[in-house]
Formats: sequence, C-alpha cells, structure tokens
Amino acid sequence: MPPKIRELIKILKENEFVDRGGKGSHRNFLHSSGVKITISGNLGDDAKSYQEKEVKKVVKEAHENAKKG
Repeated sequence: MPPKIRELIKILKENEFVDRGGKGSHRNFLHSSGVKITISGNLGDDAKSYQEKEVKKVVKEAHENAKKG
C-alpha cells in the first residue's frame, strides 16, 4: 500500500524541511541548503510513486548539500 501524503510531509519535516505554505492542496517545502519541493494532495490521499521518489531524492540532495556547506 502506498504511503499517505501526510507520511511524506512527516519525512520532510524530520529532515529539517520547512513548510512554506501553498495554495489549495499544494505545500512548498524548503531546506536550509536551498533544496525545494512541492507536494500536492490532501493529507489522507495516497502518495503517487513519483512523489515518493522525489521526496527520497530531495532528502538525499539536502544531506549532500549540508555536508558541502
């Protein structure tokens, strides 16, 4: 069963991404290293596979950028 949107948001917040708000069902997250991601969907919706992959990618990228700077 795919994760819920709320679970992806939890992963982002655990990795120091800040919710910058958004319009409607869109939420914009920013990491202090400059990495950005937008998550769309209501909290209880199933996450799409591309969203799950994108979250993993930006978390990895944020950790790599944080190590550099």
